[in-house]
Amino acid sequence: MTLNCNGKLIDLSTPKIMGILNLTPDSFFDGGKYRNEPEILGQVEKMLEEGATFIDVGAYSSRPGAAPVSLEEEMSRMIPVVQRIIREFPETILSIDTFRSQVALASLNEGAAIINDISAGLQDEDMFRVVSEHGAPYIMMHMRGTPQNMQQHTDYKDLMTELLAYFSERIAKAREYHINDIIIDPGFGFSKTLEQNYELLKKTDLLHILELPILVGISRKSMIYKVLDKTPQEALNGTTALHMVALQKGAQILRVHDVAAAVECVKLNQQFN
Repeated sequence: MTLNCNGKLIDLSTPKIMGILNLTPDSFFDGGKYRNEPEILGQVEKMLEEGATFIDVGAYSSRPGAAPVSLEEEMSRMIPVVQRIIREFPETILSIDTFRSQVALASLNEGAAIINDISAGLQDEDMFRVVSEHGAPYIMMHMRGTPQNMQQHTDYKDLMTELLAYFSERIAKAREYHINDIIIDPGFGFSKTLEQNYELLKKTDLLHILELPILVGISRKSMIYKVLDKTPQEALNGTTALHMVALQKGAQILRVHDVAAAVECVKLNQQFN
C-alpha cells in the first residue's frame, strides 16, 4: 500500500509514525505546551529527527467534553503554523486534523498533504469535495455524535459489525468523489467505553477486510492511564506496550506524541515479519 502525498509516494509496507502537534490550549496531554513559534518549530524538528514520516497538526481539541472552537479561531491557530512549518521544513508531510472543509482547503493551499477528519465527512458535506479536488489522502475516523457528546453514544449491539458498516458507507461516499487514498482510523476513545476500546484493539485485524491502511491513535489515552491508575504524563510505557499490540494487529500508521519510542516499536516489530 502507498499514499500519494503531494507527489511523494509513501510505502506503508513498513509501518509509519505520525507525530502529533497540538495547537490547542486544552488537549488532554500537551494542551498549551506549544504556544509560540520557537516551541512549535522545535517540536516539529524533534519529531522529524526522531523518525516521524507525518506531522499531524490540530487546532480543535477533540477530547471528550472539549469546548467548541469557532471556525475563525481554528483558522487563526492553524494557518500561520502550517505556513511556517512548510517554509522551515519544506519536505514535511503535513496532516491537518480538522473536520471543517474551510480549514482543510486553506491548509492544502498552503502545502499540507493529508486531511485527518474525525467525522469522516459527516460534520461538513464539502469535505469530500475539497479532498478530492486536491487529490489528498484522507483519514476517516469512526465517531458517533460530536466531541462534546460522543461519550453518550456508546451503545452498540455488535461493535465491530457496526464499525465495518460505518466505514463501508463512508468509503463508498468518498469513492463517489474519486478519493483514491483513504486511511481508516477506528477511533479509540471516541464514542467508546474503556472495555469497548480493548475489544476494538483485540479485533483491529478484522478491519483489514476493508483493504485500506489502518491508523491507530491510542497515545497516552485514558484507556491506558485509567487501567494503570496513572496520569497521561505517566502513560508512555503503557502506550508503548499497546503500540506493539496494534502493530501485531496490522496497523500501518501509529499517531503518537512520542515519536522515538514508537519508531523503536516498529523496528522491533519488523523482526517478527
